Amino acid sequence: MSSMNNGRRRFLRELGVSAASLPFLSSLNSLAAGEAAVDSPKRLIVMFSPNGTLPDEFWPDSFGEDKGLVLKPMLSALEPFRDQTLILKGINNQVGGDGDNHMRGMSCLLTARQLNPGNIQGGGHTPAGWASGISIDQEVRNHFQANESTKTRFGSLEFGVAVPDRADPWTRMSYAGSDRPMAPIDDPEQMFQKMYGGKQDRKLVASVIDEVKLDLEKVSRRLSSADRQLLDRHLQSVRQLEQEIAASASDSQLQHPEPEIDPNIELTNDNTPAISRMQIDLIVNALANNMTRVATLQFMRSVGQARMRWLEIEEGHHSLSHEPRNNQQAHDKLRKINAWFAGELAYLAKRLSEIPEPGRDGETLLDNTVIVWLNELGEGNSHTLNNIPFLLVGGGAGFRTGRAIDFGGVPHNRLWMSVAHGLGHRALDAFGSTEFCGDGALDLL
Repeated sequence: MSSMNNGRRRFLRELGVSAASLPFLSSLNSLAAGEAAVDSPKRLIVMFSPNGTLPDEFWPDSFGEDKGLVLKPMLSALEPFRDQTLILKGINNQVGGDGDNHMRGMSCLLTARQLNPGNIQGGGHTPAGWASGISIDQEVRNHFQANESTKTRFGSLEFGVAVPDRADPWTRMSYAGSDRPMAPIDDPEQMFQKMYGGKQDRKLVASVIDEVKLDLEKVSRRLSSADRQLLDRHLQSVRQLEQEIAASASDSQLQHPEPEIDPNIELTNDNTPAISRMQIDLIVNALANNMTRVATLQFMRSVGQARMRWLEIEEGHHSLSHEPRNNQQAHDKLRKINAWFAGELAYLAKRLSEIPEPGRDGETLLDNTVIVWLNELGEGNSHTLNNIPFLLVGGGAGFRTGRAIDFGGVPHNRLWMSVAHGLGHRALDAFGSTEFCGDGALDLL
């Protein structure tokens, strides 16, 4: 049987509709006449924030199967999604090898295997190179792309917020394979153009909706009432994004946070929250319209010195993370920084929860998406790779949520096996360094 997307393309060709309209129509059930229904789609989003967390502000006071999840104040933005949240403690990055802990924390985070030998010098440790294997997001991407029923236009999309214009193991977490790092796109306009097309000149941003208006009117007559509502909502969302991107093009303050050793990132950074929200909205659009089922969202980079002046913080993030626990001023600022990241995650979850799953009564995108929020370190001042803060939101992997579990110190390879299995990739019997996979996937059901 032809895939859903192939069926839609064939139907649109018969109507004389251009391929440029497909990004607006790929999720509409009315265009799949005669094709069998498929299971609810499964989706993965990985969200990264750097430089460790505050253990006393992140971990709940109690763990266990019979304990309800009680979020600490730093994570209070996630309270509306508490019953859909799963916090995992006692999961360690144990792969070892060359490179400093920031390098191994970042580039081994999603690959779960050692860095290749190389000449990139870290902080006092042996030099290293790129990661030596595929990352879990790309493993899941390849699984989806190998099946006609789950294949999408973009197998995955990699989003960034204030990721510097440099390439090294501190700036890359996604890998297509050994020595194959994938750069995130941190310009919303560039990502918009990748997804929808349009003019390249910021000053001449033409609406992609205007370009396909006649085609969409032609198709609309063949849609069900529910699909017309979905299409209208998508068009409104895209139009709003276009307006936001166009407005940002004329904003002289359109800059990113300033890392001390990343000179291409400018000094003024008040609009970083706006860039974050535009990127999140683009992620939601991509998932809602079945452009992709896998996305990553990378905030800054490992060892990043972002100065988050929109939070009234002048010091660099990495420098603050090195302060001892008894430095209360640094602690308070780090709490504010991590609370902001939690708020961005909450916004992502909220946007997903507001969009009905096409053809699935009562389901939303969040019900079928798992978001994994993570960090390269357990704590910044100790550079520990133990107790990496893993926080999951959403029902896409089928895990039992609304709780916190302490696994007592297991390799994070086993978590990635669980995520892959939950997303339907059950043939994966090991991931990353195989010596850490002997006990199998973690039981999160």
